Order: sequence, then C-alpha cells, then structure tokens
Amino acid sequence: MSDLLGRLRGRGWRMTSQRRVVAEVLDGEHVHLTADEVHARAVRLLPEISRATVYNALGELVSLGEVAEVSTDGRAKRYDPNARQPHEHLVCSGCGLIRDVHPTGDPLADLPQQERFGFTVSGAEVTYRGLCPACA
Repeated sequence: MSDLLGRLRGRGWRMTSQRRVVAEVLDGEHVHLTADEVHARAVRLLPEISRATVYNALGELVSLGEVAEVSTDGRAKRYDPNARQPHEHLVCSGCGLIRDVHPTGDPLADLPQQERFGFTVSGAEVTYRGLCPACA
C-alpha cells in the first residue's frame, strides 16, 4: 500500500472531507488513475465533490511531493501515490495500464562514462513497455 493517508496526516495536511476522499481514492498499491478517474471514484464516495476540487487537490498533492504525475505516450496524466518509494513503471502499449516495478539493477551504473557527455548524472527514469495479459 502507498500509505498516502498516513503521510498526509503526518504532514498536517488539512483533511477536509473532499481532500480525504481524493486521498482515499489514490491510496493503494499500483494505483495510477487519471484525474477524471479520480473524480469518478470520488463522486461515488462523496456525490457533491466537484471536478475542480479534485484537480485542486491533485495539484496540491503533487506540489507536496506526495503524489507524482506520470505521463506516457501522450496519454492523459496519471497520478501515482507511491511518490516516496523508489520504483519504475511497466506500461501496457495497448491499454495504457501502469504497474509499479522494482528492478534490481542500477540504471546510473549502466550508463557508460562516454555516454554521459560530461554531465554529472543524478538520476534516471526507466519505463518498461509491453502488453499486459489482457492485451496480449
């Protein structure tokens, strides 16, 4: 689980009913929802929540560093509550499903010195692509 709610409580984030619902929708393992998906699920829990409120809460969570925006292949941004846990993404080229993965190698060590062009490399983002079982 992402423990998003616990992290937000620990930071003293003002937990209105609307914010709580957005955080509850996002909290969980392998959750990578679009803003519209977050809104649709939030409405089931709190029918009066507006789309603007969802977008505002997502923006705040991203600004706090508690949720990461994930963009792949020009698709809608998705929101990842596992922003504080190091991981990479496995993306289905068919339906766009995103799963968190934890490779064992070090992508920084895999970049040869001659390919660094004098850069002081501080990080790497790796995205694995393929077809999920439903699309294969």
